Amino acid sequence: MNFDAYARTGVDLVNARLDDLDDLRALFTEDHSWMSDEVVERDVAIFRRAQKRLRDVFEYGTSGRDAQAVTELNALLEAFPVQPRISGHDSSDWHMHVTSRGASVSAEYLAGAVWGLSVWLCEYGSARFGVCADERCGNVYLDTSSNCCRRFCSERCATRSHVAAHRARKRAAVGEQVTVAPQPTAGVDSLSPVS
Repeated sequence: MNFDAYARTGVDLVNARLDDLDDLRALFTEDHSWMSDEVVERDVAIFRRAQKRLRDVFEYGTSGRDAQAVTELNALLEAFPVQPRISGHDSSDWHMHVTSRGASVSAEYLAGAVWGLSVWLCEYGSARFGVCADERCGNVYLDTSSNCCRRFCSERCATRSHVAAHRARKRAAVGEQVTVAPQPTAGVDSLSPVS
């Protein structure tokens, strides 16, 4: 069972735009393509509520509030229980799924996402849940760095943030140079007329 893949579905959900049913359908990747055909309008509200609660989990983890992250994940595990099943077509393709195929799209997707994030937290700790440090972004991510030092969801956000910080420092330095009045030279009286 690939728990990382399930955890990443939780990340995808939190970062998704969910204005309507079409946005929800766009969430489903190749592994979940069948879901886009079966999802219904009422699933949008269920996914939105879960999206907000999962964002809270990431914010708790990022700010060191482990107990709150665990409490929220436990509540989500109760709301979207895991019902493991073996799936596949033949003996070379057997693999585990986290819920029965007869479940609603929201129940199946969210059970997997919550289970994956719960296993991730137990394995790596909630400090590995990140919220992008670029204020214009806000996406969440799973920190897979070797020393738990990742601050951005992507290289694009890291670059954009570093360039903006560099430009701000440059503007501040130029502003300091302009506001500093020139000092008179030693031995020259700046008030005496030039002859």
